[in-house]
Amino acid sequence: MSAGEYEDDGGWIEAELAGLAVDGPEEEAESGPLPVVAVVGRPNVGKSTLVNRIIGRREAVVEDVPGVTRDRVTYEANWRGRRFTLVDTGGWDPDATGMALKIAEQAQIAAELADVILFVVDASVGITDSDEAVGAVLRRSGKPVVLTANKVDNQLQELEANELWSLGLGEPRPVSALHGRSSGDLLDVVLDALPETPPVLFGAARGPRRVALLGKPNVGKSSLLNKVAGEERVLVDPMAGTTRDPVDELIELGGKTWRFIDTAGIRRRDRELKGADFYAAMRTRAALERAEVAIVLIDASEVLTEQDLRIISLVIESGRAMVVAFNKWDLVDEDRRYYLEKEIERQLVRTPWALRVNISAKTGRHVEKLVPALELAIDSWGTRVPTARLNQFLTELVQATPPPVRGGKQPKILFATQASTEPPKFVLFTSGFLEDTYRRFIERRLREEFGFAGSPIEVTMKIREKRKKK
Repeated sequence: MSAGEYEDDGGWIEAELAGLAVDGPEEEAESGPLPVVAVVGRPNVGKSTLVNRIIGRREAVVEDVPGVTRDRVTYEANWRGRRFTLVDTGGWDPDATGMALKIAEQAQIAAELADVILFVVDASVGITDSDEAVGAVLRRSGKPVVLTANKVDNQLQELEANELWSLGLGEPRPVSALHGRSSGDLLDVVLDALPETPPVLFGAARGPRRVALLGKPNVGKSSLLNKVAGEERVLVDPMAGTTRDPVDELIELGGKTWRFIDTAGIRRRDRELKGADFYAAMRTRAALERAEVAIVLIDASEVLTEQDLRIISLVIESGRAMVVAFNKWDLVDEDRRYYLEKEIERQLVRTPWALRVNISAKTGRHVEKLVPALELAIDSWGTRVPTARLNQFLTELVQATPPPVRGGKQPKILFATQASTEPPKFVLFTSGFLEDTYRRFIERRLREEFGFAGSPIEVTMKIREKRKKK
C-alpha cells in the first residue's frame, strides 16, 4: 500500500478498539437456598396463572384445559425485597391413575419439600371431594398452609369463599389470579409464613454452571436428568411431549453443583404449534439463553433427522458451548455404529468442535463422562487469548499461508484482538476483504493452536476504508 492511500494504521486501529466492547469474564453472584413456596391444588384451578401473577411475567404455560402443567417447575420470585423460590406443580388429584397419578405424585413431593404451601381452590366451584382429600393431606403435613380462594372477582364472591373455612386450613385468602385482585395481600401472608434464611454463596464468585438439556421429543432428556440426579425429579413417559415447562434442578455431579435445565422437545415446525406447545417451545429457547452450555441429546439408534440438525444449529446461533450426547447407546449394534459415523461425517461437518459422548440415560452407561466434557466446553467458552500471543500467531500464519488475492490486491491483517469471551469473538483489522474460506481457515488454525473444544468461536473483520484523495 502507498503511503498516502490509507490513514495512519495506529490511529485507526486505536479508534476502532475504543468502539469495541472488549469484556472480561462475567461475575455473577447467586444466593444460596431460598425459602420454597409450593403452589398445589387439583387440576385447572388456576395455579399456573397465579404463578405468572406472582413472578410478574408469563413463564408458566397456561391453557384452559386441565393437566397442562406436569412437572414441578421452579421460578425465583421477589416480593417487597424478599426473594423466594416458587414451585408450580401439576394438578393434585388423590384418585388419579396412570399419567395423572405421576403428576399428582410430583405435586405431593413438592409439598413435602416446601417451606410454605399455597393451596389453591377454585372458589367459583366450591369445595370438591378432591379439595377435601388434598386438604386432609396438607393438615397432616404440619407445614404452613396459605389457603387461596382463586377466581374471586368481586365482594359477593368473597363472601361465598368463606365456605372454604370448612377445610380446616385457616382463613381463605380470596384472589383473582387472572386479574390480580388482592394478589398483593396474599403475598404479604406468604412472606409472614416464610422462614428466615441467610444467603449462602453456591461457590466462588458465581453460581452453579447452567446446563440446558435439548433434543427432539422423547429422546431421553428427562431420563438423563433423573439419572444424574439419582432420583425421579421429573416425569418420564413413553408419550412424547411429557415435559412442557423448562425444569431447573440443582444437581451434585462430579464433586460440583450444576443447574440442569430440562426443556420441552423442539419440534420440526414451530409455526404449526398451538396452545401450550407453542409457549413451551418459546420457553425452551429462553432456557437456552439462560444456559452456558447445552447438552444436545440425539437418539443414536435412529437416523439423524432434520430436527436434530436444527437443534444443533439453534445452539450454535445462541453462542453457547455444546456437548452432543448420543443417547440409547445400549440399543446400537455394529452396523448402526458404522452408519452413524458416516452420518456424523456428512451432516455434522460444520461442527467438528462439538464434544461427543456416547451414553445410555436408561442404564447409566458412560453418563459420568458428561462431567469432563461439560467442564472442558465451559473452559473453552471462557478462554481468552492474550493479544500479543494472538498477533504473533497470526503473523506466523499469514507468512506461511497469505490471504488470497482479491481484485488484484492482497489484503493484509494489520492487527487482531479478542473482543469478548463466552463465546470467544475475534476481530481482525484488515486492509481489505478476507474471503469466507480464508476466515474459516483462520478459525480452524485458532482451534488447533488454542483449543476451544466444545465452544463456538466467531471471527469477524474491520476493514480499513480508503482515504479520499485530494
